[in-house]
Amino acid sequence: MSSNSHPLRPRAPVSEIDHVHLLSEQLGALEAGQDYSDVTFLVEHKRFPAHRVILAARCHYFRALLYGGMKESQPQVEVCLEDTRAEAFGMLLQYLYTGRASLSAAREDVLLDFLGLANRYGLQLLEDSTSDFLRTVLHTHNVCQVFDAAALFSLSGLCSACCGFMDRHAPDVLLSDGFLALSKAALLTLVQRDSFAASEREIFQALSRWCRQNGEGAATQEVMSAVRLPLMTLTEMLNVVRPSGLVSPDDLLDAIKMRSESRDMDLNYRGMLVPEENIATMTYGAQVVKGELKSALLDGDTQNYDLDHGFSRHPIEEDGRAAIQLKLGQAFIINHIRILLWDRDSRSYSYYIEVSMDELDWVRVVDHAKLLCRSWQNLFFSPRVCRYVRIVGTHNTVNKVFHLVAFECMFTHRPFTLEKGLLVPSENVASVAASASVIEGVSRCRNALLNGDTRNYDWDSGYTCHQLGSGAIVIQLAQPYIISSLRLLLWDCDERSYSYYIELSTNQQQWTKVVDFTKLSCRSWQTLTFDKQAAAFIRIVGTHNTANEVFHCVHFECPAQLELGPGHQPS
Repeated sequence: MSSNSHPLRPRAPVSEIDHVHLLSEQLGALEAGQDYSDVTFLVEHKRFPAHRVILAARCHYFRALLYGGMKESQPQVEVCLEDTRAEAFGMLLQYLYTGRASLSAAREDVLLDFLGLANRYGLQLLEDSTSDFLRTVLHTHNVCQVFDAAALFSLSGLCSACCGFMDRHAPDVLLSDGFLALSKAALLTLVQRDSFAASEREIFQALSRWCRQNGEGAATQEVMSAVRLPLMTLTEMLNVVRPSGLVSPDDLLDAIKMRSESRDMDLNYRGMLVPEENIATMTYGAQVVKGELKSALLDGDTQNYDLDHGFSRHPIEEDGRAAIQLKLGQAFIINHIRILLWDRDSRSYSYYIEVSMDELDWVRVVDHAKLLCRSWQNLFFSPRVCRYVRIVGTHNTVNKVFHLVAFECMFTHRPFTLEKGLLVPSENVASVAASASVIEGVSRCRNALLNGDTRNYDWDSGYTCHQLGSGAIVIQLAQPYIISSLRLLLWDCDERSYSYYIELSTNQQQWTKVVDFTKLSCRSWQTLTFDKQAAAFIRIVGTHNTANEVFHCVHFECPAQLELGPGHQPS
């Protein structure tokens, strides 16, 4: 016998006892019978014996009902619960006694009743868990029922999941029996969404069926007003809408007039919404329909390109007729585009981007036609429904060709702020990761000013400089931004101080001075604020150094990212 199993050896003391499973089993055994019960619930003529102290400990609602000031709290044997389904209430009791509930074994209608009880009795964790499970079992035949319940209980997360599912399966949802059972409020919430991307004819016909089954008088008029009649063809309006009698002749004439007189992009289109996912891919049916070397643009390769391959292009012409144009797989809602301009040398480009539904009417969503840009462009704009996107190059600092390596577009929920069509950044965009670069200035390591290292610098390295009286340090951002702050670190390994000024530009031709410290002594960290300005280039010009004839800067960021304490401003 081994020493570890010697019968006389005492066991090691147990410092923590965990018999929670026994507690759950033993309390669960009480739920199954009438032993020691002191209250009975009558639900749909079925009796549920229970124990007041257990229910009160598990649920504030039952604590108030059985021990509080509510009229039902007086000593009694039986409590009648109305508007409650027996099967769902049985599941609830099991959960209160054991902490467990078998959701996958329950019918969908019972699950929704169970969700309703969790909501009514304030059982937040149970409500969240049931909502999460329902998200995983959504399908065409139950999503309307789940959506109605989620809207009734104000469950925003479940509502969003249902809407997203119905957006992706809109034509099938419109044909389902569940659609006809939707409440009017849920129905209008659904079909008024721009992202409910069925055809307007399908929506009209589905709403007509709903009105025949549910609508009366004003309800019919309110529901039918959700149809975007101008999106229908003249034939559909005359042969489908007019015979139904559900739309007044005046409304029909107004729609026909709007359809014939409005620009195409002024119509209130619907489009598919696919958040946070690039839909300019062959998987989503996107294709390049205009431009040279089309195949390179959507292949997803953003590394392997050089002077000869890996990009699409078009000649830059004064009339703007040449372009790179994409056709998306269907109408999508987008508000974010990323493009990679060819950047194997220091060249810059100017361009604009337009979107359209029909290739006739175009709306400009990005206008950098007179601004200089390079490398990766992160572009944001108000959400637009579109089928076509075209990128028109207007300038190249090296030649007369516009080169584009990669294109992505999507809808993003990420917050962004625009002013005058330009992004107002909250994060540092003067970094190598953000495709910024130092285009003037002397350093042992290119872009040392933008590498984020604010500790490793000495007499010989870790800084960028220029000779006083000639030259400057110039940083080029990848694209123009609206900025109002900068932060830089002047070389401070001894007690020297500097004087300097800073200018901003979008094209390297017109410059605006935003900081003038030419008559001040400055040292170490500088956090600088000024009125908002558009900028793609920042020029830092040193005018004095108390130690020698060179201006030294260790670190630069824009906008300023950290709050600094006293002593970091010019003295």
